[in-house]
Amino acid sequence: MIEYGLAKHARVGEGESGDLHMVCCNQSGVLIAVIDGIGHGEEAAEAARTAAAVLRSSADEPVISLVEACHEKLKGTRGAVLSLAFISPVQKMMTWLGVGNVQGVLLRADGKEHNMQEPLLLRAGVVGSKLPSLQASVLPVSQGDAVVFATDGIQSDFSTGLSARENPQRAADRILNQYRSRTDDALVLVARLTGINP
Repeated sequence: MIEYGLAKHARVGEGESGDLHMVCCNQSGVLIAVIDGIGHGEEAAEAARTAAAVLRSSADEPVISLVEACHEKLKGTRGAVLSLAFISPVQKMMTWLGVGNVQGVLLRADGKEHNMQEPLLLRAGVVGSKLPSLQASVLPVSQGDAVVFATDGIQSDFSTGLSARENPQRAADRILNQYRSRTDDALVLVARLTGINP
């Protein structure tokens, strides 16, 4: 259904990163999420792990329900920001949603009918603390399209010159090396859609 590449780096001086990813395939599609626990170190990592466990255990639920479930579970923790996407290869649609500042961009393999890049609309807030009103976006997707998520340890102009044709692991490594901030945890996930029939 997808092939993906992942690159991450903990903040200098921290033993553990508060940035985490989750990819879960099931019969109806694939759920992809990138979570950034607020702050750094063990408490941030624990908040991110809690959110990932919620997403993994309920991956069949709609994305808005998933974010609301994470919000309930993260109350009393540092909280997290996260972006997630559910891709249905049968319907050839992607539903995605972001709370906070985990950036997302959809890269089109064929830019003739669409923009080559479509950014995720992010809503200000913190899951577990201040949840905004949630509205997911739904986009058509095609074979070869790629979804990129990056935490705020990656500079915001990371999508410049990105192509859906680039190998996902190579793209993730390159973005991390080129755009990583030295003062924060950083994570990049690049997922290319391989299981969508024309």
